[in-house]
Amino acid sequence: MDDHVVRAKARYIRMAPRKVRVVANAIRGKRVDEATAVLAFIPRRAVRPVTKVLNAAIDAARQKGSFDMDNLYVKEIFVDQGPCLKRRLSRVRGMATPIHKFLSHVTVVLGELE
Repeated sequence: MDDHVVRAKARYIRMAPRKVRVVANAIRGKRVDEATAVLAFIPRRAVRPVTKVLNAAIDAARQKGSFDMDNLYVKEIFVDQGPCLKRRLSRVRGMATPIHKFLSHVTVVLGELE
């Protein structure tokens, strides 16, 4: 395992991965302070869990102590699909329509710029 990276994960977020990826793509490769500033101005619901995971990764780096906080950047951020909750919506004549509620797993990897 690489000592110059720090990871943070959030699992089972009740949001479709397709919607969370839009926010994740906006901060990929940016410095940590720039990424938090960008997240403050994105008008999407997915900003909240992504910000939470980013802050968790920043705190983990601070706790590790071997990182220069000014040179920290978002090395990797990816959103995977979690399990799908399957529900039914009642329709006419006793029929039902399937409803899929998607869950997401967000992983943030912070690295240090040379």
